[in-house]
Amino acid sequence: MSVFSSSSATIVARLRAAGCVFAEDEAALLIGAADTPGGLDAMVERRVAGEPLEHVLGWAEFCGLRVVVEPGVFVPRPRTAFLIEQAVMLARDVAGTPVVLDLCCGTGAMAAAVAAGLERVEVHAADLDPAAVRCARRNLPAACVHQGDLYEPLPAALRGRVDVLIASPPYVPSESVGLLPPEARLHEPLTALDGGGDGLDVVRGVIAGAPAWLAPGGHLLVETGERQAEATAEAMTSAGLSARAAYSDELDATAVIGTRVP
Repeated sequence: MSVFSSSSATIVARLRAAGCVFAEDEAALLIGAADTPGGLDAMVERRVAGEPLEHVLGWAEFCGLRVVVEPGVFVPRPRTAFLIEQAVMLARDVAGTPVVLDLCCGTGAMAAAVAAGLERVEVHAADLDPAAVRCARRNLPAACVHQGDLYEPLPAALRGRVDVLIASPPYVPSESVGLLPPEARLHEPLTALDGGGDGLDVVRGVIAGAPAWLAPGGHLLVETGERQAEATAEAMTSAGLSARAAYSDELDATAVIGTRVP
């Protein structure tokens, strides 16, 4: 039995009063992660103050993996599991060792999840945010993680070799950022949330550069909102890719998939 078990009811009450819907589950995670009573108190204080649970714990569960998440870094969302499913299926069809690139990688959770679903893979990832890159390098110890804006930091040798390019860029329209839950709005970087006027500024940058980096027959998978799927597919078509949208009602997720026709 945990030495902190006697305080469990008090912690649950504090979390519930702070608006935590899953107070019992969160209390158990915090108690399990704490090394000392003082450390537990500090963690509870941070959570009650509104900091995301994942930032307090230092990790997030994503597609069955535990990924490192530092404070101030975007927390991977459960709905992104749908994009991962699509990416793994496409990567399995690649002859030989598939090359996977995670652009706007954040913690690197997406690349880690795709790699976990494959027997062999060559992984690259890139992000502009130094804190995100630190997390990604911890979560992807066998991958090449690059720091810079979109394709800028990638090695030239990767050009034309990427079989599966996955991206979950910021796609929230600027005017809607203020409507996001405080956990995201106050504790995650604006650059990981704000996608510009229609939410697709960064998405268009990802799409525009993709054909030069994709292998013949390679695929680009972009997570976006359902209402943005048509515009995203049109951008892919304009870039010379064949495009289709896929939806998951269960996860409330949308992935637009573009393919470089051989």
